[in-house]
Amino acid sequence: MKKQQLTSFDDLPLIMTVEELAPILGVGKGTVYELVRCGRIKSLRIGTQIRILKQELIQFLESSTPQVS
Repeated sequence: MKKQQLTSFDDLPLIMTVEELAPILGVGKGTVYELVRCGRIKSLRIGTQIRILKQELIQFLESSTPQVS
C-alpha cells in the first residue's frame, strides 16, 4: 500500500501485513510485531508471515481510544 492519507476505514485493505500496518498506526514495524506478540492486535499466521484483518485493527483502535464522558 502506498503512503497516503487515510480518511476512513473503508480505504484500508481487508488484510494487511505488518509493513502496511506500521505507517497507518504511525509506528515502526517492531512496535506492530510487539503488539501482535502480546495479543493486543489479533493476527493470522500464513506460513511465516503475519496478516492483520481490518476488523482486528478497528477493534484494537476502539479498545485503545479513551472514552470521553
